Amino acid sequence: MRLILGSGSPRRKEILASLGIVPDAIVAADVDETPLARELPRPYCERVTRAKLEAIAAGPEDVVLTADTTVALGRRILGKPEDAGQAAEFLLKLAGRRHTVITAVAVRRGARVWMRTSVSSVKMKRLSDDELNLYLASGEWQGKAGGYAIQGRGGAFIPWIEGSYTGIMGLPAMETAHLLRAAGIGGAW
Repeated sequence: MRLILGSGSPRRKEILASLGIVPDAIVAADVDETPLARELPRPYCERVTRAKLEAIAAGPEDVVLTADTTVALGRRILGKPEDAGQAAEFLLKLAGRRHTVITAVAVRRGARVWMRTSVSSVKMKRLSDDELNLYLASGEWQGKAGGYAIQGRGGAFIPWIEGSYTGIMGLPAMETAHLLRAAGIGGAW
């Protein structure tokens, strides 16, 4: 039995390592992450996670793990910004407000599929022009849902969370451990 991590995210690999798990293979799933018309954030995140799971080829005894993280401001999905201008737009919308971070995790072994979704609330402080410009110049916003990374410089903007810190990072540790155990991969947890 091999564990295939269906994500190129270094954060997801680190979170697995914190659980004592090293994937046998890492294969980034290439799927269209465009939201459907009027699609709500949680169903969107779960659909993309399932699509990633289906996109990874594996043997019948291999375990495949995929995840997707979505930042939502109400019903609006804030995906990965296309450029610094869009990152600034997202960060200004989030600044001074609470938003939701949804991470769906799916595991497949043979024909069996297990899935869990972590939903966390996050508050971002108001950002000064200097803070915003320095953050944009850092490039950390690239490839990050909502345009920020809580585990990096963006963490300085977050005074409050309710939910899973690792879920906000991109792979909720508790939910992932439970899913992997169900698929036959266990650890000290």
